[in-house]
Amino acid sequence: MKRKLKVIPYNPKLIKRANYLRKNVTPGEKKLWSYLRNRQMYGYHFYRQKPANNYIIDFFCNDLLLAIEIDGQSHDGNYDYDTQRQNILENLGIHFLRFSEKEMMQDLDNVLRCIEAWILDHEPTPNPSQEGNALTF
Repeated sequence: MKRKLKVIPYNPKLIKRANYLRKNVTPGEKKLWSYLRNRQMYGYHFYRQKPANNYIIDFFCNDLLLAIEIDGQSHDGNYDYDTQRQNILENLGIHFLRFSEKEMMQDLDNVLRCIEAWILDHEPTPNPSQEGNALTF
């Protein structure tokens, strides 16, 4: 039996902005996307620049409810905003991993290990087999 995915509400007005961000990717986002796209990370599907609530998440996996954020210059001086945004999205059940643009460019191997470790620690367990639960008469 397939697990039902949680629907994360979003503001439809963000679609145009998300499309713009997908076309104007940072170097760090481009590097990470080359490892997340096409279900390369343990078979999980990730979205790029995914609207959620009133925000846009850099990378998002609905199966894991995992957001990956790359903090570049646009985040400088925005700590309070980023914290508030993350708290709101965490209240929807979304988990966060944050990396800096510098980490993406200088230590990508470690970033990938962190993401892989998080997935292995948090991936959903399959539904138990229904075999043996048959009624006997």
